[in-house]
Amino acid sequence: MAPPPAPQTMKERILETADKLFYLQGIRAIGVDTIAAEIGISKRTLYNHFPSKDALIAAYLERRFVQPRPSDKPPAEQILATFDSLQRRFAAKDFRGCPFVNAVAELGPADRAVKKIAIAFKESRRIWFRDRLNELGVTNAEALATQLVLLVDGSIAQDLVRDDPAMARAAKEAAAVLLRNAGVDVGDETAVKRGKRPARHP
Repeated sequence: MAPPPAPQTMKERILETADKLFYLQGIRAIGVDTIAAEIGISKRTLYNHFPSKDALIAAYLERRFVQPRPSDKPPAEQILATFDSLQRRFAAKDFRGCPFVNAVAELGPADRAVKKIAIAFKESRRIWFRDRLNELGVTNAEALATQLVLLVDGSIAQDLVRDDPAMARAAKEAAAVLLRNAGVDVGDETAVKRGKRPARHP
């Protein structure tokens, strides 16, 4: 039998609550008073762990900065699976878009700390695509990686406007076209549309 999970520290409770409220309701809409009240603590206790709201915002974004898990699946399959994951996320009731884009949109480009974290996250995703493309031997991996992240962000924006998870599938089909044009074998078009595993790249 697995041991029970360790109890959360107060800092973890504060950060988890801030994460939920910031993401679902907006960073500007939620003050430290609301976060403290949600947990049932004083603002003084919150400030003992996070000296300012800015520090809490930075910690919230850093918490969201999660790298993709390593996979032994073929690189092309990993790339296309990104869009399958997006479609599942779009279908969730609590999906409110990219937290990094939301933060920059709310706080503005003048907030350099937030923008720095957001840029680092977006670049990490682009580099992840580039590395998979390099594994496939794609000639212009840098440019194609940029195009793929544009498809990701574009599908997120379209889903938020249309409330339609199928936007991720459309982006996946576009990604498959880009990969085919780069000489990557991703299987037939029907398999991609249905979400089947693409053929392994030689």
